[in-house]
Amino acid sequence: MNVYEKIIKKSEKGTVHMTLIDPATSGMEGSARIAREAERAGTDFILIGGSTHLTIKEMDQSAQAIKEGTEIPVIIFPGSSDMFTTYADAIFFMSLLNSRDREFIMDHQVKAARIVKASGMESIPMGYLIFEPGMTVGRVGKAQLIGRTDSHLAVNYALAAELLGMKLVYMEAGSGASQPISTEVIREVRKYISIPVIVGGGIRTPSVARSMGQSGASIIVTGTIAEQSVDVYKSLKPIIDAIK
Repeated sequence: MNVYEKIIKKSEKGTVHMTLIDPATSGMEGSARIAREAERAGTDFILIGGSTHLTIKEMDQSAQAIKEGTEIPVIIFPGSSDMFTTYADAIFFMSLLNSRDREFIMDHQVKAARIVKASGMESIPMGYLIFEPGMTVGRVGKAQLIGRTDSHLAVNYALAAELLGMKLVYMEAGSGASQPISTEVIREVRKYISIPVIVGGGIRTPSVARSMGQSGASIIVTGTIAEQSVDVYKSLKPIIDAIK
């Protein structure tokens, strides 16, 4: 069973939880520690990457450390064509669909395509959408931000992603956002598309995470709360329990 099949199988049983780790913020040892505690708290997958620049060496070291300490799949969440490591299990081969810059829509993907193909790594095509306030990822990705309650535009983008053959749609307000996208947007998008919906950015409490799942999010991603927490397990466990 490949990673995408595992995502689908788990999502059929309930809302999936993924922990996003940015080695540029947490460092190699910190990334490994967060991953261990997140797995203990019940997270289903580890995402490694983010919006900042990381070298292949840094990705290799962090991914290897994470894999040595955990048993759950590790997926690359790339912010650029340089963010790659053969120590991961899969990569979200994603396009920032609402970027103003073609670099983030297609150019990074063109640069990375040969490397990803040659590695033999599982590639999961994904449409990526940034909502207000956008935070660092919105600024770096030069996103034309979607309003956090703009369900009409969100549905159009999500449908386009599905019709282009993408297997996932990721909607987020940006890491560290003061609040996530609205539940109404999630409900509307869920009505129109059949592929899994991932939601992240600004999810800090069990009640918010639960409302995201109840509104139709197949997968919940948390990152900042784990990176900034003194006790990762205690921070993530209530959130993960709330969506399971």
